[in-house]
Amino acid sequence: MPAERGHTSAPALDRTAQYLLTAAAGCVNAVGFLVLGGVFTSVMTANLALLGLGLGGGHPGTARLAALTIVAYVTGVVLGGRAAAGIGREPRRTGGLRAALVAECALLWAVWVFWVSVGGEPGAAQRATLLAASSLAMGCQNGGVRVVTGGAETTAYMTGALTGLVAEGVRTRRLDRHIALTVVLIPVGAALGGFAVRWARLAAPALAAVLVTLALLAVVRAVPRRKRGPRPGA
Repeated sequence: MPAERGHTSAPALDRTAQYLLTAAAGCVNAVGFLVLGGVFTSVMTANLALLGLGLGGGHPGTARLAALTIVAYVTGVVLGGRAAAGIGREPRRTGGLRAALVAECALLWAVWVFWVSVGGEPGAAQRATLLAASSLAMGCQNGGVRVVTGGAETTAYMTGALTGLVAEGVRTRRLDRHIALTVVLIPVGAALGGFAVRWARLAAPALAAVLVTLALLAVVRAVPRRKRGPRPGA
């Protein structure tokens, strides 16, 4: 089945893991936008636009932060993609994603530890460091997912998913609930991130780290199930 038709073409990504990673992406983007300079950690279309607006509108600070996130994100995609592809000869398996998610977990937990160490009130240089680490983590996530699913799934950028959801709905008059839920989880995750920034500031970055850790556990648990396969006579 073609990749654009959705989830059934990419069994390598456990659905529970995908939902958790999508919510985590929304959360990380919310924290980055609200606290770390008004840019996004995984939405590079928006950051490219912000880079151009910053350069053309005389806002060098915005341009610098947008450029920083783009460079960090691309670096993360390289690292996550190589980590996922480097496990075995068949990267489109759940196991190929584990190394990328381990790296992402390490980065997000490090972000939270650093955040707590500055009391949740980072200075300008510290915000830039946290922003770069968060974007690097999102790049690891998206690069790993891209490799193991062949581009059939997404956990952060939803323009294509939303377009496909609506277009396929118009064509078939049916709603793909899996894709719809994935799209909805971005604003849900962002709402959780925004709530945490407002009411539990010190814990805000930890929320995404917890979600990604749970996704990693879901990926690890999915591997033995697939290796065992169906029981004889089933």
